[in-house]
Amino acid sequence: MLKTLINKYNVAGPRYTSYPTVPYWNNDTYSLKHWKSSLITSFKESNAKEGISLYIHLPFCESLCTFCGCNKRITKQHSVESPYIDAVLKEWSLYLALFDEKPIIKELHLGGGTPTFFSPDNLKRLIQGILNKSVLAEAYEFSFEGHPNNTTREHLQALYDVGFRRVSYGVQDYNETVQKAIHRIQPFENVKRATELAREMGYTSIGHDIIFGLPFQTLDHVQETILKTKALLPDRLAFYSYAHVPWIKGNGQRGFKDSDLPSAALKREQYELGKALLTQVGYHEIGMDHFALATDSLYKSMQNGGLHRNFMGYTASKTQAMIGLGVSSISDSWYGFSQNVKGLESYYHLLRENMLPVYRGHILNDEDLVIRKHILNLMCRFKTSWTDDRLYFSELPEVLIRLKEMEADGLLHITSQTIEVTEKGQPFVRNICMAFDLLLQRKQPDVQLFSMTV
Repeated sequence: MLKTLINKYNVAGPRYTSYPTVPYWNNDTYSLKHWKSSLITSFKESNAKEGISLYIHLPFCESLCTFCGCNKRITKQHSVESPYIDAVLKEWSLYLALFDEKPIIKELHLGGGTPTFFSPDNLKRLIQGILNKSVLAEAYEFSFEGHPNNTTREHLQALYDVGFRRVSYGVQDYNETVQKAIHRIQPFENVKRATELAREMGYTSIGHDIIFGLPFQTLDHVQETILKTKALLPDRLAFYSYAHVPWIKGNGQRGFKDSDLPSAALKREQYELGKALLTQVGYHEIGMDHFALATDSLYKSMQNGGLHRNFMGYTASKTQAMIGLGVSSISDSWYGFSQNVKGLESYYHLLRENMLPVYRGHILNDEDLVIRKHILNLMCRFKTSWTDDRLYFSELPEVLIRLKEMEADGLLHITSQTIEVTEKGQPFVRNICMAFDLLLQRKQPDVQLFSMTV
């Protein structure tokens, strides 16, 4: 039965870190002026009440991992660090000029690239430059992505000193054949060292990222990786499907053939095996592709209904405004999205001209805002409703018709005013969200834009 469902629902689809999804942004109605206006409105509405989130993209890596779909610049020249930090702080100053009060920072995340490419002193300078012109929320959370091979005690200490208490390490898979295929040679001992160092220092949430569906990966490989993970017992885990999107310009996904990848059925088996093993250890499934121990803030957030999803993935708290700094970063005012230019040279040039380095975005209309709420509800709580009249929309009857077959397959329950995803349907939540995605339904793409849902 599971294999039949996989064959039926394994289609290309978004991961819904936003709605509308990036390929459906309307750049004709977007402008820098509109973006600034939407962010100022959001800031005035929410800063004093909940603060803002910051995502800072640090794009440099010393070597290319061939599974990676992120924006990155490969170099061994660490002279690039200081100019980049200066540019990010300049961008931050341009945003600060829009506001009539200091931002209250509730959440800050360093992503990449490889944030630990930067020296501890430079990372500290970056964060201090951000914090010097802002205020910390009472319950703030700072996190960063660390590479187990190069995250040192000095990195951990420098970031701990400026408020970081959460770190996530990219593990992917411990098998040497898989690691060679994705160009990420990373012994278990390195992950163990980095994890234990963070614990000793006082980090309260340590995460590992594990990927299934990688080239040459077998069920035995997944089991081996989960069992080694059990020995370290990180507080939370991202256990997600490899997104094969080699058509994206600048992507590093090469070095293996499509035929080297596991089939959709095997990928699903890998997930089900991993989920079962993680559950046995005491992890709880959080939303889509995430697991956490009961002591972690992500689990507590799911329990109290505070789980949120944005361009950083699942987060333990929601802020209406999220500002992305650095090349390719995406910002979210709730009423609009804006993405920075992807090239370093363009990024530096625009900042020298005292311009925010954005190049595309989307201003949400009333319909977008309603659909966004439904998709967030489904992704974060596996249910949504329109008991509030403001969440009813004219095309809802058509959406329910599209969902009837999924209901017949046992993936969800529909009542007069609610939809609830079943446990059987949770692995297919992306497909369920696609039924609500009016822009996708109105204009199916001519070419593949998204990774496969299974």
